[in-house]
Amino acid sequence: MALTRHSVTLSVLIMAGGLPGSALAQDMEPTPAIGAEVFVSTDSDDTDILRTAIDFDLRNAGEDDRIGVRVEKAWYDPSGTGTRERERIFGRYAGTSGDWTWSILAGTDGHTIIGSASVHDNSAFRKEVFIERDVVETPRGLEEDIYSTFVGAAIDLPLDEKNVVTLLGGVQEFSGENLRLHARANYVHVVKPEWGLSLQLRGRYFRDGEPGEFDYYSPRWYAQVMPVVQLRRFVGGWELIGAGGIGVQRDAATDWRQSNFANVRFRSPDNAQNWSVFGEAIYTDTPSNNGSVGSGYSYVQGRLGVMRRF
Repeated sequence: MALTRHSVTLSVLIMAGGLPGSALAQDMEPTPAIGAEVFVSTDSDDTDILRTAIDFDLRNAGEDDRIGVRVEKAWYDPSGTGTRERERIFGRYAGTSGDWTWSILAGTDGHTIIGSASVHDNSAFRKEVFIERDVVETPRGLEEDIYSTFVGAAIDLPLDEKNVVTLLGGVQEFSGENLRLHARANYVHVVKPEWGLSLQLRGRYFRDGEPGEFDYYSPRWYAQVMPVVQLRRFVGGWELIGAGGIGVQRDAATDWRQSNFANVRFRSPDNAQNWSVFGEAIYTDTPSNNGSVGSGYSYVQGRLGVMRRF
């Protein structure tokens, strides 16, 4: 996915496809629901972001079957230049048809259309198509309304019961002239299916058509290779995921340097009838659109959410 805070989590989810130990979703009666979510991130360039959201669902039968509205307030402080505030509102819709599942989050920040959408099937050769649009969270991005739109697709290619390759490709268009081409590949080897333990080799590459156009990170090209160890367990219906890796990265202006990644996630059981909670934390030194070049860059992001069904 794009190297932005918004898409890091989606990237992790897509590139973790084909792993063992998944739980079977439980059927739930559709009911109204209300929820809240908090997103925070901070980086070594003094960029801090806080977003709070309230979800009002008219229909909720789980993450894959819902209709509702999200109201969001965002505070951006890019590179320590002062806080900018924005209000955002979205319509939410998720559903299934046969083997296909889709999710749509579409709305506005008062300047343009923003949001995300994805559709995927549940076959052995799992296929996913997605789109994401949001503001570039730099000083110029927020002051001049610079946006990026990312469109891509991914597919799982199972080699056997313990080995799968995931391929991802996409195009990201920025306000202005820059067009970024993305390619990613992930090889997963299941070590212990009963533990949900896997070894992964993740690779990514992108190339900018108009490098250095604005103040976001946009080298001529960027590449990364990273081995990752991931453990995914279900304990009492709770999904627990931990992953970490150390690899190498470089771009057109720098030499190869170390790259680090860590991710922890949890989610309450799918069959919870009233309350559900989830959370996630990510650390990485992969440069984001908001970050600088060099070995000293890093950032942390976290999400915490709760949902009450009635």
